[in-house]
Amino acid sequence: MISAEPIIAVGIIERTQEIHGEFHGSYELPNFVRLQGRFTVHGESSTLVLKDSEGVEVIRGPEFRCLALNGAICTLCNVTIGMNFHWERKEDQTFEGNLCFLANAHGTILAINEIGVEQYLQSVISSEMSAEAPGEFLKAHAVTSRSWLVAMLERQKKFKNIRMPSQRSQGTKDEILRWYDREDHAHFDVCAGDHCQRYQGITKVTSKSAEEAVLATRGQCIMYNNEICDARFSKACGGRTELFEHTWEDTPMPYLQSVSDSAQAHPQLLNEADAERWILSSPDAYCNTSDGKILKQVLPSFDQETTDFFRWKVEYTQEQLVHILHTKSEIDFGMLMDIVPLSRGPSGRIYKLKVVGSNRTIIVGKELEIRRWFSRSHLYSSAFIVKTERDAKGIPAKFTLFGAGWGHGVGLCQIGAAVMAAKGCKAEEIVKHYFRKSDLRKLY
Repeated sequence: MISAEPIIAVGIIERTQEIHGEFHGSYELPNFVRLQGRFTVHGESSTLVLKDSEGVEVIRGPEFRCLALNGAICTLCNVTIGMNFHWERKEDQTFEGNLCFLANAHGTILAINEIGVEQYLQSVISSEMSAEAPGEFLKAHAVTSRSWLVAMLERQKKFKNIRMPSQRSQGTKDEILRWYDREDHAHFDVCAGDHCQRYQGITKVTSKSAEEAVLATRGQCIMYNNEICDARFSKACGGRTELFEHTWEDTPMPYLQSVSDSAQAHPQLLNEADAERWILSSPDAYCNTSDGKILKQVLPSFDQETTDFFRWKVEYTQEQLVHILHTKSEIDFGMLMDIVPLSRGPSGRIYKLKVVGSNRTIIVGKELEIRRWFSRSHLYSSAFIVKTERDAKGIPAKFTLFGAGWGHGVGLCQIGAAVMAAKGCKAEEIVKHYFRKSDLRKLY
């Protein structure tokens, strides 16, 4: 069991041929040269070249590690955030700790930030949520984020000689069941995007509240049966959280059960009629809030662009959806004839869906793969029902998806947890609401 704060490697930039940045303070390079100011790293086949602000070559090689001296920090330009999501954009970001640059495939560069877990968490809390969020919520989120990260590091130590693919699949030629693990990166521990946990260096640490929440919970993790919990979280569960095994591998987690995001118990959804009633309703739930003040406190600025997260609607013509499906799945379905949910979890999220086309019929899962196939970026969630309008010949002309929630819905519901904190709930109460049968323990 871990007993000291780990240092982790965070992947910041991948698959780019040139990186521009600036060292604010002195950094020591492998050739013992100390450099500060603007710099450029350029990829040449399997070699990297770092040049200073005057364009003079400072060092070249397949990789190099830049050590921050005396609290120096570094800004990297045009870092992509929200990759492949509807809020994707680029921004300059500033980082504490060391920077590593590695030559990647086809002359591209990989930039990695080495940072302590607690410093990393201060950025995660500020990047995932507004730093103005209720203090007890920030503490609950700090414990949740730390638990997932440390549990992942413990698994890496246990299976250090086993390399697992980041994408797992099973099924037949007519069934594709695919899921994506967050911990399986080849050259670093976690990435900086939503695939793992949002990390934007010190760029988003805009107040002391995130720092205080991390400090107050330092080393504290969620435990079950003397093991650190693989604690997951998403933006808004839609009224009920989902089971782990419907999103990732088929291994039920006792502490990741489906719970009502409410003080009152909502029934699990047992059939399509239940799912339709649930999704077309507006049940009492912590994450069912339109309180602008709370949402502004909870959501970072770019997430505030998404306002219809609890219940939402997406419309496609036949031509639009056929094009999206072909682009995302690389399968020629022909004319799209029907969309049939086969298996749903207790939150209403579909984890097996049949896509019926005039050329091919395919069963697809799990939830993230369904969301990928049915949107140009990512569908808000896989908790949806489909209403189909047909032409005079009975051919579908329009598909309307009515949905619930934002994200996979497993574990802590971020907006729901923030509302609980706003209602006076303490961090431990919030954590134990979403992670049943768990306890909190300080590990370092």
